[in-house]
Amino acid sequence: MVELWIPITLFAAFMQNLRSALQKHIKGRLSTGGAAYVRFCYALPFSVLLLIGLTQVGDYTLPKPNTLFFFYCLLGGISQILFTFLLIYLFSFRNFAVGTTYSKTEVIQVALLGLVLLGDTIGLIGVFGISIGVVGVMTMAVAHTKVTFKNLVTSLFERTTLLGLLCGLFLGASVVFFRGATLSLEMGAVLERAAFALAVGLIIQTVIMGVYLRLREPGQLTDVIRHWRPGLLVGIVGFFGSACWFVAFTLQNAAYVRAVGQIELVFTFIASIFIFKERIKPIEIYGIILILVSILILVLYG
Repeated sequence: MVELWIPITLFAAFMQNLRSALQKHIKGRLSTGGAAYVRFCYALPFSVLLLIGLTQVGDYTLPKPNTLFFFYCLLGGISQILFTFLLIYLFSFRNFAVGTTYSKTEVIQVALLGLVLLGDTIGLIGVFGISIGVVGVMTMAVAHTKVTFKNLVTSLFERTTLLGLLCGLFLGASVVFFRGATLSLEMGAVLERAAFALAVGLIIQTVIMGVYLRLREPGQLTDVIRHWRPGLLVGIVGFFGSACWFVAFTLQNAAYVRAVGQIELVFTFIASIFIFKERIKPIEIYGIILILVSILILVLYG
């Protein structure tokens, strides 16, 4: 029988893929910061509605938060925001492709952080499956660039490489911290713990990003409100994706969840063929095969 976290993760990856596409569309109307902000501020009302629905209709009781919970939520929210801005900064370098490729080591960093911070362990088969997936993702990352695996080794100590690894670190940290937040709640079912952590995390991110836009990008908050229709769509899709991620993180080791979540690249690959009619390189096919093999290993034996 398929464990519940697997279909939830697959759906989360699909919604994340769709949200990214919608954010690229709205990017023409908002700044990068504004486009990033809509995923938080427009998802927040739906996370609150979910909590109200769980408590009023589903007869759930809100978990009792503790200091550790808020600490994890704060660190998770800040880590995700820092990842976003670091990635944007990385794109300003001429050889950013090397850095973005190294940012794909996120799953490995999730595994290490999960072990250190939460005591999450991974079996040998899990390590093998995750490693195959990381190679597949990095293969996909270099497919449309002039970067080769030889370049990745020779540029190991360049600034863009370190920035890329830092991107992966902050993204991985956000995942582990949010999982830590849900696990730190002593009472409550999986759904209510995940929903509560999501709502608190979104409140923190909405406030922090809102203050940043107000101080550094005057007028963007007004533009975010003005373009509420596409922003709302991003928020709805982002909410469903985030809610599923949080539930999956609560149920399973975050490294396994993120590794299986790499199916997102397969969705992008399929869309590029059948929707955008793009030409596919052989190296992309090899990367997709490695990702699928990784996911199969984790689903069957992880």
